Amino acid sequence: MRPVLPQWSGTLAAKAAAFITVMCCALAALLGVLVHVQVTNQTVGQARDQALQRLTQATERYEAGDTLRRGAGVDPPELPGELRDLAVAGDRGTMVAEREGRPTMWAAGPVDGERALAVAVDYAQQARTIEGLDRAILWSSGLAIGATLLVGAFAVTRVTRRLHTTALVARRISAGDLDARVNDPRTGPRAGTRTGPRTKAGPQDEVAAVAAALDSMAASLQGKLLAEQRFTADVAHELRTPLTGLHAAAELLPPGRPTELVRDRVAALRTLTEDLLEISRLDTGRERVELDTEQLGPLAERAVRAAGNGTEVRVVRDVAVETDRRRLERVLGNLVANAHKHGRAPVVLTVDGPVVTVRDHGDGFPEYLVAHGPQRFRTEGGTRGHGLGLTIARGQAEVLGARLEFANAPEGGAVATLSLAAE
Repeated sequence: MRPVLPQWSGTLAAKAAAFITVMCCALAALLGVLVHVQVTNQTVGQARDQALQRLTQATERYEAGDTLRRGAGVDPPELPGELRDLAVAGDRGTMVAEREGRPTMWAAGPVDGERALAVAVDYAQQARTIEGLDRAILWSSGLAIGATLLVGAFAVTRVTRRLHTTALVARRISAGDLDARVNDPRTGPRAGTRTGPRTKAGPQDEVAAVAAALDSMAASLQGKLLAEQRFTADVAHELRTPLTGLHAAAELLPPGRPTELVRDRVAALRTLTEDLLEISRLDTGRERVELDTEQLGPLAERAVRAAGNGTEVRVVRDVAVETDRRRLERVLGNLVANAHKHGRAPVVLTVDGPVVTVRDHGDGFPEYLVAHGPQRFRTEGGTRGHGLGLTIARGQAEVLGARLEFANAPEGGAVATLSLAAE
């Protein structure tokens, strides 16, 4: 089972800090070991040469019958056993060992058969030199790692801050704020702008390239959506005049089945045109609410009666809400009409405090609608309709400051939940 890491460990800054730390430690350790080995070999080599030189001088004095100087002797008791065995065997050698609590460089060689002549050279100064070097390596490595971490953290933080800003702008764009831009100064002229002086840009790095691509995408997307909104509004406005004349002409037709079909289609076209106009007004974001205090239960009952399709209303807990009555009735009417049109009876509207749910017992909402919300003109499964009712309902709910969510009941059926702010 893999261990669960803390959330901060997944950030780019944490990964970069860990990488810099590991690399600095590895480099410091490598350089420290190399310096330590080199200096130690040099120091030990010098001490060994000095000890062997004294051993040669002591051997000459011993063979000449002179008195040995201090630090030299035959079979001294402090001589390490391994070095004595080597000397007795006829070879010369050196070894660092303790003598009277001080580090000493011993050199020994054979004399008089199975005896060993040894020389002791004080090694304390060299040992202190190596220890001081090791401490200096540790301190300098720590300082170098700390300084590198500070510089690296500063550099990485600047990059991650820019990435975080880009991510926030991307979230704002996905939430519908198409005016959001990163405007990274390293991208030069601001993406999506057509006028204004060109600013001098520094070298463009990868983060700036991502920011520029996001700004360009947002500008392109905004342009396409604005063109779509203008087209929808223009089409709806252009259709109103001929539809008015067509409706007047249909009223003059003689009674009969063909006349009823014509009037029905004309009425459907007029409804579609009004829906398109309403969507275009919602898209512009210039809708203003006329707030008033309303009892939610009676308001829901009026909306259901106006729909005239036999919806059951259940008031679990009634509350007073500050809302725009016309817009709220429009939202509830569209939800009820959609439930009857695309679901199956019974359709139940429930008021439980500031939350209103509309439930049918059909096949439920399509997966795309539950995941992404209603999309205009999109339907599935050969169902009738143009997919505008729920789009208008969500748009009006946003104008009211309410939250409209779509889900499917576990036992079947579609559930639309409208959450209002209670007074």
